[in-house]
Amino acid sequence: MDERLVLWDVDHTLIDSLGLGGAAYQRIFPQVTGQPMRRPALMDGRTDLGTIDHMLRSHDIEPTRELVAAMTAALAGVFDEVRVELADNGRVLPGAREALVAFDADPLVHQSVLTGNTAEVARIKLGAFGLLDHVDLDIGAFGDDHLRRGGLVPIARERAADKLGIDFAPERTVLIGDTLNDVRAAQESGAHLIAVATGSYSADELRSAGAEVVFDALPAPEELRLALG
Repeated sequence: MDERLVLWDVDHTLIDSLGLGGAAYQRIFPQVTGQPMRRPALMDGRTDLGTIDHMLRSHDIEPTRELVAAMTAALAGVFDEVRVELADNGRVLPGAREALVAFDADPLVHQSVLTGNTAEVARIKLGAFGLLDHVDLDIGAFGDDHLRRGGLVPIARERAADKLGIDFAPERTVLIGDTLNDVRAAQESGAHLIAVATGSYSADELRSAGAEVVFDALPAPEELRLALG
């Protein structure tokens, strides 16, 4: 097998973070905008930039660069405050740590994350569960890099090429995630997808959306390794 760039989703693929994202948005929106939050944040695999843009526009607020930056900074601040609660009450999903450890030891696998979380929030979440040592965040892509999840894939590929000197063609890039937005990101970018029904979508829903490789939960590392293609 040629070398692979493996890009993990974070929430509901690697970890369960207690639904703190929605609560964080409820907290920061009135603080930053001075207005009450009348509609819930739509996340579900969206990037934080996409969520913030939608939230502001749905409240008739122009998403200026300064306002978006204030929102992302406030979001990171909330997660920094609750990192102990996250570690105490959240959890690493079954099979995730084992897969990360196995892939970290595999010289043909270079792994990072492709997540809707901002880089700082992703770092806080992964650090809370002791997972940071197994992923190279320098070659990942985050929710403050692009409005759309599909736009993150070429960013991660470019970062990997810059750092590792390897051109990971789309077919050598593997996304592992649990949402329909992960499926769409793979379809848009040409990346290979491994879908896991560990979030709000069933295996059948993921397959219906176009995912060809679907697991009910993360399998043993050996089986997951074979699924990389």
